[in-house]
Amino acid sequence: MNDNKKKILDMLAKGKISVEEAQRLLNAVDAKEIGSENMGRGSRGSDDKVKGKYLRVTIVPGEDRKNWEHGSPPERVNVRIPMSLVRAGIKLSSLMPREAMEKTNEALHEKGINFDVRNLKAEDIEKIIDALGDAEIDIDGSHGEKVKVFVE
Repeated sequence: MNDNKKKILDMLAKGKISVEEAQRLLNAVDAKEIGSENMGRGSRGSDDKVKGKYLRVTIVPGEDRKNWEHGSPPERVNVRIPMSLVRAGIKLSSLMPREAMEKTNEALHEKGINFDVRNLKAEDIEKIIDALGDAEIDIDGSHGEKVKVFVE
């Protein structure tokens, strides 16, 4: 058992944190360890599939000039987010306070999404990120614009 886990269990034993908080912290430590193991493997996963380094979102405006405002073409969008930042963001969800989780769950349910963020576990995070690596979204807009979301 590593030092971080011992400290968490010690805080729990002394009553400084609740069981729920201890569980979230232990999940975060586990997620960090999983991330460190994956970093040691280089850019390939356990199934020898190349993992993406960036999440990309691009929007290319259409050539239809009559839909351009003010006669000039709309700007292009090219967003590149490091996958390590995506991983960190997802892993930080395990440290969310209970009230924030409840509000997030309520907002998701209002939008018709039946998902409980409290059920997200460290081992699920890597599965989600791996699945994201397989996703590729291509949208052709009604005005000729092209939207792409993919991992590279």
